[in-house]
Amino acid sequence: MDFNLPEELLALRKTVRDFCEAEVKPNAREWDETETFPTAAVQKLGELGLLGMAIPEEYGGVGLSALAIATVVEEIARYDGSLALTVASHNGLCTNHIKNFASEELRQKWLPKLATGEVMGAWGLTEPGSGSDAAGLITTAVRKGDKWILNGAKMWITQGTVGGVYVILASTTKEKKQKGITAFIVEPGMPGFKQVPIKHKMGMRSSDTAELIFEDVEVPDSNRVGEVDSGFIDTLKILDRGRITIGALSVGLLRGALEEAKAYAQDRKAFGQPIADFQAIRFMLADMQTELDASRLLVQRAAVLCDAGKPFTKEASMGKLFASEAAFRACNKAIQIHGGYGYTREFPVERYLRDAKLCEIGEGTSEIQRLVIGREILK
Repeated sequence: MDFNLPEELLALRKTVRDFCEAEVKPNAREWDETETFPTAAVQKLGELGLLGMAIPEEYGGVGLSALAIATVVEEIARYDGSLALTVASHNGLCTNHIKNFASEELRQKWLPKLATGEVMGAWGLTEPGSGSDAAGLITTAVRKGDKWILNGAKMWITQGTVGGVYVILASTTKEKKQKGITAFIVEPGMPGFKQVPIKHKMGMRSSDTAELIFEDVEVPDSNRVGEVDSGFIDTLKILDRGRITIGALSVGLLRGALEEAKAYAQDRKAFGQPIADFQAIRFMLADMQTELDASRLLVQRAAVLCDAGKPFTKEASMGKLFASEAAFRACNKAIQIHGGYGYTREFPVERYLRDAKLCEIGEGTSEIQRLVIGREILK
């Protein structure tokens, strides 16, 4: 059993790290404070191929493994959780839904544009009144000849105002509840489709978020993704992979908190010595390092199983659950180590804490992960 990354992934990680040191680290604080979507940085990520990681080469992507994608997302998250979320959601949700379940015509139309970042992808399941309870979804799609009429709303949609293509889940057979949901591609500019930006979030503030509103939006049947009423079943397969990337994002935030706390503890002096010399600080750093290693191993295990074509539902939920909660604990310890400075925006650890909280909510809450894990154990 080899716990080391292969050479090609080490080289990829260094490329991403160099990019983040030059382009992300100097700007992440300003992006957060002004709630500015970093368009230029995202475009450069597209030029590096990092927006087409999950897309096969035949469609203009680079076709990386789940392990490689997790490695990239962790590296970006170490510097900026918001940008990592943009990369993770673009590669994992909209793109994967189109890649895995759309018609060949839709794949040819959208995947090359998604691969380069010419368009950003958004994906809509959550609604103002339903999140974990997919059966409570009330957005509807009613067939009218060769078209579908969409009515309803989606909430907390990443890339909600900057998206160039949206995969939207809607109820097509109400009595079947979650087994009666279908996915559709909605495009900006369609009459009746509105995007309302959501500002003043606790964290992930430079990740674009919006409410989407559908008022008699006509969508051609050719924009349907997958079979009628199969949308939620397809979604479960997509979310399993998405939980690997959110787990990796959590690992990156945890690592950032640890590295910042370690550097501060070695520099800051109290009672005539660096505070890193005090046992209380070393115990906190020890806990953070241990949970970092455990989180990364859990996430990487899920990624390796995914790449091997083996079942990984339980492992993805375990990695996401543990890493997200460990990240929040670690970021909290990092603020404690920084003392009063940690409570200000002068140091990035307070931003890491705010960003980390989303990881316990997005792609299925911690409570949902425990339900999934328990269900898988008892199968």
